[in-house]
Amino acid sequence: MRLNISSACMFIQALLLAQGAISEAQLTVDFYRSSCPNLQFIVRGTMQVAVMNETRIAASILRLFFHDCFVQGCDASVLLDDTPTMKGEKSAFPNANSLRGFDVIDIIKANVEAYCPGVVSCADILALASRDAVVLSGGPGWNVLLGRRDSLTASVSLAKSNLPAPTDDLNTLIQKFQAQGLSVQDLVTLSGAHTIGLARCTTFKNRLYNNGGSGMPDQTMNMAYLQQLQSICPSTGGDDNLALLDFMTPSRFDTLYYKNLLYQRGLLNSDQELYSSNDSSTSTIVSSYAQNWRLFYQNFATSMISMGNVNPLMGNSGSIRKNCRVVS
Repeated sequence: MRLNISSACMFIQALLLAQGAISEAQLTVDFYRSSCPNLQFIVRGTMQVAVMNETRIAASILRLFFHDCFVQGCDASVLLDDTPTMKGEKSAFPNANSLRGFDVIDIIKANVEAYCPGVVSCADILALASRDAVVLSGGPGWNVLLGRRDSLTASVSLAKSNLPAPTDDLNTLIQKFQAQGLSVQDLVTLSGAHTIGLARCTTFKNRLYNNGGSGMPDQTMNMAYLQQLQSICPSTGGDDNLALLDFMTPSRFDTLYYKNLLYQRGLLNSDQELYSSNDSSTSTIVSSYAQNWRLFYQNFATSMISMGNVNPLMGNSGSIRKNCRVVS
């Protein structure tokens, strides 16, 4: 079949449009190179101030990113406040009275808007801030892929069902990660984020006094560690008391989290399950990370990139919020 000049031009135009759509649908490191060239400096500088003011905020920001990506993908839906017509994810059981750091994201967003108004999504800001949280805690860095758009909706029901729980067994954890397209290795690697931060007693108290309804403590827990935790979390009351996820180096991003698991000193059931379940698919990885921090750092960066690629909104499928808390 012969094409006339007009048909050929239309064909080429269509081809170029298709190529543009493909490139638009891919996250890239240099997405804001022209539109907001100082973006990463602004985010890093604001995070430095936040972490200097409160070391714990690094873990809080990292957790925000996790809880965002596991619900509707990495779309900043976790940042939305409730409205009369939409119940957001903040009030879901896994998040209520637990997630924090929203004010830091607000400050970063305001600083970015001052230089690049209406350009950078809250989803990308959260992705960058989580990377900086790790770096500022002594952990690895990575090139954050950018180009996400912000969701117009949130899902309290998906927050309840998708997010890994501190009481989950290994099979449930694996299933929840695989539902997001993440592997068993990603599960063990990303759980290493618990090398920093704290947890409320309510998330693990059952292990201390009535594990699995047995009326007894968790028998896999180191005795000295159990007694230490019982002094922080009494059998009655104290549910909001805080314990260190890694009691040895709670503010340092390192591999002691994994070494603790080898000696039955994992705080959450979901932590200790990675090693004490006797499943070689996870226990072998725990052992290798406990011995090789370079391997953990390398794989953590890779797994964070993988998680950041979970169902991002791109192109015209979302928005750029001016205020991360509201659809705008």
